[in-house]
Amino acid sequence: MVKHNNVVPSGHFRKHWQNYVKTWFNQPARKTRRRLARQKKAVKIFPRPTAGPLRPIVHGQTLKYNMKVRAGRGFSLEELKAAGIPKKLAPTIGVAVDHRRKNRSLEGLQANVQRLKTYKAKLVVFPRRARKFKAGDSSPEELATATQIQDDYMPITREKPSVEFVKITEEMKSFKAYSKLRLERTNERHIGARMKKAAEAEKEEKK
Repeated sequence: MVKHNNVVPSGHFRKHWQNYVKTWFNQPARKTRRRLARQKKAVKIFPRPTAGPLRPIVHGQTLKYNMKVRAGRGFSLEELKAAGIPKKLAPTIGVAVDHRRKNRSLEGLQANVQRLKTYKAKLVVFPRRARKFKAGDSSPEELATATQIQDDYMPITREKPSVEFVKITEEMKSFKAYSKLRLERTNERHIGARMKKAAEAEKEEKK
């Protein structure tokens, strides 16, 4: 119960909640409509992957999320240059470009460059006009075996850290961590006084 001399709270029970209940029965039909739309889009953009252009691996912003990796907006110009892909060619072969992004770490740069090189090795480039091949287009044999990728291409996964197992020795069992910590804490606290005492003793010996 509330304290002090307050008004007795009144219950607000006459809300007529059934007037505000919303229902929708178009979910199954909407699911079918979305699936058909995806199929039509896949046919329209064939032979390109349905998931869209290739995206880089980037880390989340802020201290809370920076250990997580996700798909970025596009590859930086530095990454494209290191992978040997011209910036104007990249969008035409299904590689997203973000000219504003900067590489802050060597590891991130190398990971994305390797991602681009892997993509480039697997890439099948169709000619703009049938049977009129240009430099950079794939061979007719590769075109014959090419298929449209329906799912995410080169999905981003975080590597799980490997765990190393060791055999517990008698020395490990006999080690007392708490005692060691207390000893080191004491040593740190007294190091100044001990050094001063040692210096004074050395001075006395010289005399």
